[in-house]
Amino acid sequence: MSAINYDLTKIKSFIFDVDGVLSRQTVSLAEDGQPLRSTNVRDGYAIHYALKSGLDVAVITGGRSETVRHRLESLGMKYIYLKSYDKTRQLKEYMDETGFKAEEIMYVGDDIIDYLVMQQVGLPVAPADACQEIKDLSVYISPVKGGEGVARDVIEQVMKVQGKWMMNDAFYW
Repeated sequence: MSAINYDLTKIKSFIFDVDGVLSRQTVSLAEDGQPLRSTNVRDGYAIHYALKSGLDVAVITGGRSETVRHRLESLGMKYIYLKSYDKTRQLKEYMDETGFKAEEIMYVGDDIIDYLVMQQVGLPVAPADACQEIKDLSVYISPVKGGEGVARDVIEQVMKVQGKWMMNDAFYW
C-alpha cells in the first residue's frame, strides 16, 4: 500500500533536484563561497538500492558542485546534470538517451526552477517544505522535508509496490 496516488508499477526512473530535495534548503558556505551541503544517508542507501534493483536514478540541478557529482557517482548514478538552468532540456536529453517515457518518470523538486520540468513527467513530487507552487503541481507531497529523507520515502514506496523492497540481496550494500 502506498500513499502516492499513482500507478507506481509504471515508475522506472527517479529524477531528483539537489538543493531543497537531496540536501536541505539552507547551506553553510565555505571560505571560497561554495555551498557545503549535507545529505541524508538513508536517501543515499535508497538511491544505491534502487539502482542495484534495476531502477534508474538521475539528478538535474542548477548547482555545480563536483563534490555532489562525486557523491552521486559513488552511489552508482550515471545521469548527473549539473549547472542546469533549463531543466526541460536535460529531461529531454535523459529521455532520449534512456528511452523512458514521461509516465515512467518521477521527478522530485522543491522550487520554481523545477516547475516546468515537473509538468513534463508522469509523477511530480514535492518534499514537505517545497514552495506552494510546486506543492500545487505535485501528485504527491511527501511528509518529509528536503534533505531529511524524501528520496528514501518515495523510492521505498515505489519499490514496495513493485515487490523489489528487501526481496533480493541487492539490499546488502
